[in-house]
Amino acid sequence: MKKMKLVMVGNGMAGVRTLEELLKIAPELYDITVFGAEPHPNYNRILLSPVLAGEQTLDEIVLNDWSWYTDKHITLHAGWRVTSVDRVKRVVHAQNAAGETMSAEYDRLLLCTGSNPFMLPIPGKDLQGVIAYRDIADTNAMIKAATTYKHAVVIGGGLLGLEAANGLMRRGMTVSVVHVQPTLMERQLDEVAGKLLQKSLEERGLSFLMGAQTQELVGGPDGRVTAIKFKDGTQVPADLVVMAVGIRPNVELAQSMRLHCDKGIVVNDTLQTTTDARIYSVGECAAHRGTAYGLVAPLFEQAKVAANHLAQFGIGRYVGSLTSTKLKVTGIDLFSAGNFGGGEGFEEIIMSDPKGGVYKKLVLKDDKLVGACLYGDTVDGSWYFKLLRDGRPIADIRDKLMFGESNIGDTGHEGHNKAAAMKDSDEVCGCNGVNKGTICKLIKEKGLFTLDEVRKHTKASASCGSCTGLVEQLLMFTAGGDYSATPKTKAMCGCTEHGHQAVRDAIKTSKLLKIADVFTFLEWKTPNGCASCRPAINYYLISTWPKEARDDPQSRFINERSHANIQKDGSYSVIPRMWGGETTADELRRIADVVDKYK
Repeated sequence: MKKMKLVMVGNGMAGVRTLEELLKIAPELYDITVFGAEPHPNYNRILLSPVLAGEQTLDEIVLNDWSWYTDKHITLHAGWRVTSVDRVKRVVHAQNAAGETMSAEYDRLLLCTGSNPFMLPIPGKDLQGVIAYRDIADTNAMIKAATTYKHAVVIGGGLLGLEAANGLMRRGMTVSVVHVQPTLMERQLDEVAGKLLQKSLEERGLSFLMGAQTQELVGGPDGRVTAIKFKDGTQVPADLVVMAVGIRPNVELAQSMRLHCDKGIVVNDTLQTTTDARIYSVGECAAHRGTAYGLVAPLFEQAKVAANHLAQFGIGRYVGSLTSTKLKVTGIDLFSAGNFGGGEGFEEIIMSDPKGGVYKKLVLKDDKLVGACLYGDTVDGSWYFKLLRDGRPIADIRDKLMFGESNIGDTGHEGHNKAAAMKDSDEVCGCNGVNKGTICKLIKEKGLFTLDEVRKHTKASASCGSCTGLVEQLLMFTAGGDYSATPKTKAMCGCTEHGHQAVRDAIKTSKLLKIADVFTFLEWKTPNGCASCRPAINYYLISTWPKEARDDPQSRFINERSHANIQKDGSYSVIPRMWGGETTADELRRIADVVDKYK
């Protein structure tokens, strides 16, 4: 039987995930051809921020290398931009940077053209040194600029803008963030959390110009930007300007094909375009029920449904996604989901500790959790998100809701117990939509014993990395002695293979003074660490070099307002004491002594 021809336009995360899902269920149905405008294999775009910050390399964020395409018999044309599509003859036409052209016929077409960064239409936007922040090329341009120039201005105080600003600051530049709104990340955080975030970033060295309206970008005689000018007449020097003011679905090709576009390429619940049933679309370019999603988790949900229909099973339906937000800046924890704004008709439960750098806001309606905004302590973010999605009535746990999952019932508190208590259907990795059952099944069937192996086979913890600790707990729970025998020394957490003593020795012998220095020196697996390792490292730093080490207020909170939970096997966890005041210095020393005794 002759195979049908599937052509995919775009080589990004959503499109390649669709191919992965398709190949699982119908590996012999199509001859697949992929056109990617970038000269790279598929990579994790959401980890560009750690690359910019110097915490990871470009090679480390590649999801599917060149050999993957070869092994799957996929024809990849990297560095080729599709210029037109003939829907009558079903032919795709493409061109590369050298001006060469080629064509490919299709029976099914998958449009994954992604989005384009929005550039403010102001004088000077075409000057040298004015860039967006969207892909590897932009990241490399910023890294190169940081080696030559001193002053950077990031326009936009949203998620991407703050990650860019943090990365440039880590590269040694003096960075100012310009934001037209009065608080940062106003789409993801309320006013209180936004101001806490600004304060924390200012302590790190970033400067903010809130409510500032950009009028023009000033250039020098060499054609490069030299300053940014505001409507009130003031100026700020700028050798590099990064615009991070939003994205727009890339629908230029779709419009030229006369496909229906409105806030994106309009698709139905099967991810087929409403204009042509042979053409599907997933990712940031697609508009489903009036919404174009820009986060990876809903795009992967779309990919699974699209693959099901491309495979001619015709079962799945995509009905939209509930999204959550996390910030990928080392040492800063924030989480938001649902309707965290509250207002008339909603109930709000709020816990605020400005000195400790912790703020929690839970929004309720009709006896259900409908929104959450967390800053400083996000350990229960995934649990709140599950309550949001499930729509579970919370009357029976309302009095304990603010204090997190560990205060509900008698099991599922920490480590192995929590992993064991999870249901197989419970989601572990929100980015990739992987549940506990899938992970445990593959660990057993494939004989997986390391975190890297689990990532390779399931994608769990391979995107934003926030579920790394839980994935490792499941690995230890499922593989048992085979896993625990792998490392010679018990690791601090899932972020590293080093034990507590090795970390303390490195801090002392190499005179490491910052958490980021420890992560770099010891080659931490995750760019941001986690709630287990950051407090411990922060304590080791300030206890080893009390007058020189840089204290991290976010990590210190867990140390100073907590108690230790010592397990029989010598492992321990630090549990926040949000109900009974601050732990004294003497108590903290006693905790450390007890922990050391059990090691």
